[in-house]
Amino acid sequence: MVTDAENPEIRKLWVALETALNDEFVKSATPNGVGRWETILNIVPKGTDKLDERKFRILTRLNEQLPYSWRMLAQQLSTLCGQDGYTMQLKNEEYTLTVKVALIAKANFSDVDDLLHRIVPANMIIDLSLLYNQFDTLTKFVHDYLSAYTFDQLRDEVIT
Repeated sequence: MVTDAENPEIRKLWVALETALNDEFVKSATPNGVGRWETILNIVPKGTDKLDERKFRILTRLNEQLPYSWRMLAQQLSTLCGQDGYTMQLKNEEYTLTVKVALIAKANFSDVDDLLHRIVPANMIIDLSLLYNQFDTLTKFVHDYLSAYTFDQLRDEVIT
């Protein structure tokens, strides 16, 4: 029958329409749709990014709104790094914004750098760095436990 030949084609058409509709919304986008969003927003995905991480980066970019305030910047950094994943200090007289990203959120360091360069006024100096382990953090541990780590590991990695 003619319908037996048409049904598979119509099913393919319905799937293509559903995929096109899903790609309009970031949360339900397919890899193809996520790639289109990234192209529109000039986002370059990392080779190690999973689809959910790419979607998160797109949503973060879409949520950036003008005007930028201290509270809005803090909210964006909390989204990227977690509530305790950063520190932020503004030195008005020096026109300097100092942001330190905690080691637990260092995977998002480049995303924080991109965010700051997009929204911080051009006349401000951005001082971005990692918030390394401090002496106070390491005094909770006994020497035998810490001796298993190198100096660089003690400074640069999350010690649990």
